[in-house]
Amino acid sequence: MAINSINALSTADILNNKSSIVQPSSGDAFAKTLKSAMTEVNDLQVSSEKAMSDIATGQVKDLHQAALAIDKAEISMKLMLEVRSKALNAYQQISRTQM
Repeated sequence: MAINSINALSTADILNNKSSIVQPSSGDAFAKTLKSAMTEVNDLQVSSEKAMSDIATGQVKDLHQAALAIDKAEISMKLMLEVRSKALNAYQQISRTQM
């Protein structure tokens, strides 16, 4: 496996290489990404609920995997809430901007 060196990029390098920057054509890509992330968080929440019910009923096969599922769901929910908070703050700042 070859290891490539990491080169520093300046703003001029980035501006000169605009062809490598992907320009979104519309908000559809963002909406699809957001929807898939929310679906994934929901799936993790469902698996967490199942793991908790398995622990409560004594049907858990691997306690470590159940604990991991619960922690993963908790962390993903916290991340989604932070993303939502940042998006709302950005929207509020944009809406306060005078044209």
